Amino acid sequence: MRRKSRQRPGSRQVKLGEGFFVISQMPSMNVTQNSLQGAGLGLRRAFLSEIAASPPKAVGFYEIAPENWIPIGGKLGKQLRAMTERFAFVCHGLSLSLGSTDPLDENLVRAIKGFMAEHKILLYSEHLSYCSQGGHLYDLMPMPFTSEAVTHVAARIRRVQDILEQKIALENISYYAAPGQEMSEIDFFNAVVAEADCDILLDINNIYVNSVNHGYDAEAFLRAIPAERIAYTHIAGHYVEAEDFLVDTHGAAIIDPVWCLLSQAYKLYGVFPTLLERDFNIPPLSELLQEVRSIETLQQAFRQAT
Repeated sequence: MRRKSRQRPGSRQVKLGEGFFVISQMPSMNVTQNSLQGAGLGLRRAFLSEIAASPPKAVGFYEIAPENWIPIGGKLGKQLRAMTERFAFVCHGLSLSLGSTDPLDENLVRAIKGFMAEHKILLYSEHLSYCSQGGHLYDLMPMPFTSEAVTHVAARIRRVQDILEQKIALENISYYAAPGQEMSEIDFFNAVVAEADCDILLDINNIYVNSVNHGYDAEAFLRAIPAERIAYTHIAGHYVEAEDFLVDTHGAAIIDPVWCLLSQAYKLYGVFPTLLERDFNIPPLSELLQEVRSIETLQQAFRQAT
């Protein structure tokens, strides 16, 4: 016989993935206010034509990697322009290599600035990582968690912000080794954000993946984030290599513990814009939109509970 779950007065259940989540009434805290709203989707060329022909109502904003679109013209360029004229977009960088000791690619930063101006895109984000060392490495490598690295990467972020003439949002990455570690991941991340005076792109799946791989408390990490700096959030799926080793692939459906962590983030800080990432094993658009609607359902439940 199935036991009924206990609920507090005024709470409600929301079904996401394979489980139910209880949404309790409580005040929102530190909700970040910006031009983004609702549930977002990473826009991929694989389904651009389908999206452009019939834009789904569930998607409140889109995210693109500027490096993949700056040189694109023709039909794809026209389709993108038609989308950016109608909907909110953010740019999420892949190759600026903020943490590298190579010279900062200021020409790329200026090209991104021009691209954002052309498409009226207001927000740019990048990863707290590096992906070049005398040439591109084609992967996001972890920074050493040291005070020297804090000073180095924060100065490069400030330079990017000076060129763009606006703050950027910095993403916490997944990583599989921590070379030269002198401080914890959260202390390093917060130190960089504070010294660079930048915003945050909070990746919920990366927190969960790292918590399993490196044995820390995901909710404690979440509670230590300076929530007033959160611009928006990523959520994604991953690959289970072993019980204690997860690989951040963005190639699978979101699992219940990640939904639960997003729910905890909303509970702590109120609802903020949240975007679904899917870069690998991309399913039919209808399947992606089911996950986008799940984000929207969770957001609505928390708004109604406050």
